[in-house]
Amino acid sequence: MASSASSSLLLKLIYVPIILTSLLSLQVWSFKSPLNPQDLLPVLPRQVSWPIINSLHSAVDLLPSFVGAVSSPDDALEWKGSCFYENRAWMEFHNNSGTEFGGGTLHIKVSKAHSWTCVDLYLFATPYRVTWDYYFLSREHTLDFKEWEGKAEYEYVKNRGVSIFLMKAGMFGTLRALWDVFPLFTNTGWGEKANLRFLNKHMGASFVARPEPWVTNVSADDIHSGDFLAVSKIRGRWGAFETLEKWVSGAYAGHTAVCLRDSDGKLWVGESGHENEKGEDIIAVLPWDEWWEFEVNKDDSNPHIALLPLHPDMRAKFNETAAWEYARSMDGMPYGYHNMIFSWIDTISENYPPPLDAHLVASVMTIWNQIQPEYAANMWNEALNKRLGTKGLSLPEILVEVEKRGSSFAELLTIPEQDDWIYSDGKSTSCVAFILEMYKEAGLFDPIASSIQVTEFTIKDAYTLSFFENNSSRLPKWCNSEDTVKMPYCQIRGKYRMELPGYNSLKPYPRMNERCPSLPPKYFRPQNC
Repeated sequence: MASSASSSLLLKLIYVPIILTSLLSLQVWSFKSPLNPQDLLPVLPRQVSWPIINSLHSAVDLLPSFVGAVSSPDDALEWKGSCFYENRAWMEFHNNSGTEFGGGTLHIKVSKAHSWTCVDLYLFATPYRVTWDYYFLSREHTLDFKEWEGKAEYEYVKNRGVSIFLMKAGMFGTLRALWDVFPLFTNTGWGEKANLRFLNKHMGASFVARPEPWVTNVSADDIHSGDFLAVSKIRGRWGAFETLEKWVSGAYAGHTAVCLRDSDGKLWVGESGHENEKGEDIIAVLPWDEWWEFEVNKDDSNPHIALLPLHPDMRAKFNETAAWEYARSMDGMPYGYHNMIFSWIDTISENYPPPLDAHLVASVMTIWNQIQPEYAANMWNEALNKRLGTKGLSLPEILVEVEKRGSSFAELLTIPEQDDWIYSDGKSTSCVAFILEMYKEAGLFDPIASSIQVTEFTIKDAYTLSFFENNSSRLPKWCNSEDTVKMPYCQIRGKYRMELPGYNSLKPYPRMNERCPSLPPKYFRPQNC
């Protein structure tokens, strides 16, 4: 196939001059064009092709779209691809390997390509494997599974089928999308612009420059226990991960921390996600001066930071002793990887920006399970077991167990996380869950604290709580003193003005944030979800 792909590219290079001169005349004919104009873009001069390419493709094109699942010749699947407009797939079981459960052949017949040079790229997945293939010839193709991974995979495929995913951007669009994703992770000005461009395009976030200085001369004396720190990193590894987190959740910040004063009046910062000297992400309680000095001078992710002071009524309610007791009990514990993704997923389908869906999440988990099984187990296996009421099941076993129970993986993901769940390494709290659990212990959710699961809250859910100052006259004098726009909170670092849509607007209620959709770009949230 590699040689055929090379030949296809060579043909494009040879025939580009001819095609360019005949495209207009071809448009008047009713039969199919030999080339789609988009197929020519890779070989046009960069200054001509890239503005067009940038408007056609983005990093989101890296996400495959679920086509369906096929399990037998009798339930053939039909769909329209990006290149081939008529496609049909069916599954044939065989025992060519002579093993107990045999194997199978997936047949895929593709036809009616929109041009002679386009290619459709596919992923195929079961709970036990993920593979891929691409097609550029109109004919029947086959994908052979020599033998199943025992009875479990055989039964799963027989009942639920092999899942098929289409890379809707096609071969070139996918490669172009990779080019868009790569800079998101680079710790450069190029990477920073890529992250800002992604958030603007997919969330509608604007990045208006603030007047200098971009670092506020903060007086720590004006900061109190319980004051919330919203952090937005926009470059490097963490900047990229935060960009994706913001996109799926609707949050305009990607990290959080909380302020605490001890009995001697010294100011501290509690943070879940602090990197220790071993490179591990842990929960830590740090002196304010140490935390602030790092963020100003050493954090190369270009963090933008806003201080959200508690409302005086909430500050009076805040039980500092209980907050400290909770913070000390969590100090040094691992970051809450176990439940990180579950605060985002509340519904069967309305939390996944297209083309994301639960099928794709399951396949990504399967890939990670094969590449880094220990990492995968830490990220979601324990949490999924808790939702099933099981112990020690691997990801493939979890997917099979869900099938046996007549449920779906999409439903499993929506089961709310419980704050009192204890994992193998203790309680698990992400950056925002750590703060809100502290708020819970400190009495801010009373009298309905027992009906609130803070591990279900995203960062957006946290800063939209009506816990914060709503009277700008009570903000510290240095708060936004150099900015022409007076925001209701204090941005203390960053070139661009931090937006927090919905800030300080929702009163807590029982079962809050357990069934909320979050689809971009509006991120509509119904009442009392």
